[in-house]
Parts: sequence; structure tokens; C-alpha cells
Amino acid sequence: MAGVGPVPKDPSQRRRRNADITAGAVLPRGGPEGPTPALPGGHDYDTRTLSWYETWRTAPQASAFLATDWQRLHMLAQLVEQYWQEPRKDLLAEIRLNEASLGGTAADRVRLRWSVADEEAPAARKTPGKNKAAASRRDRVLKVVNDQPESS
Repeated sequence: MAGVGPVPKDPSQRRRRNADITAGAVLPRGGPEGPTPALPGGHDYDTRTLSWYETWRTAPQASAFLATDWQRLHMLAQLVEQYWQEPRKDLLAEIRLNEASLGGTAADRVRLRWSVADEEAPAARKTPGKNKAAASRRDRVLKVVNDQPESS
């Protein structure tokens, strides 16, 4: 997939811990709270396509969808339907590409800087090991300073 680039590192693994310029969204684990659009002409689709759409409609990512994202999902449903009728590699590739832009896999959500809220703390965003990382750096610096042989 050209132009997408590598998945960003976890902030705790970075050497430079500058403030993150673009903070990501924390998506609610239960999916969208309000109503979501039904699949137009849903009765005409295969049950597997309807199941696919229902999974997307109730997924955490759907809480971040705008009208254009729903339109893309409706257009994509037609490709999913074609894939179930006659599975082809080119259709599957196009489906995968579109699902990636909507945050379909864990790697896609990392790239989009989306995370899914924990069950016990739905709106809290955790920064793992921030104090621990600072303490370990301080310990390394002190060790280097303390272990230097005294010069005469």
C-alpha cells in the first residue's frame, strides 16, 4: 500500500519524548451511542454482507464516522456483496484497502492514532510508563556519572 508509511512507534519506545502533536481519538468500546444509518436496500443483500455491515455499524470506529464515511461503507457493501457472489482477489484487495482507511485492523487504528477505551475507564486515556521512562533515563544518567573513574 504505497504512501501510507510505517506504523508509528508506541510513545514509550521513542528515544525523544516530545509532546505528541496530533493526539488521537479514544473510541468508545461499545460503538456509537446514537442511531447509525441502516444499509440502503439491505433486504437485497446476502446475509454475510448484512452481518459484515452490522459489525461495522456497531464497531467502535463507527462512533468517529461522518456522512462521507458512511457513504464509503455503503459503496463498499456492494463490493462485499460481489465478493460473496464470486470471490476474486482484486475485489478482496479493494475491500481491504477501504477497510484500512476506516480503521479496520489494529495496525490501521495505530496509524490513525485511534484507541479503544478500556471498559473500566471509558474516557480516560492512559500514557503507559511515562514516569517509569523518566525515572529509568535519570537512573541511566546517574549511573554514567557515578561510574566514571576519577581523574587525577
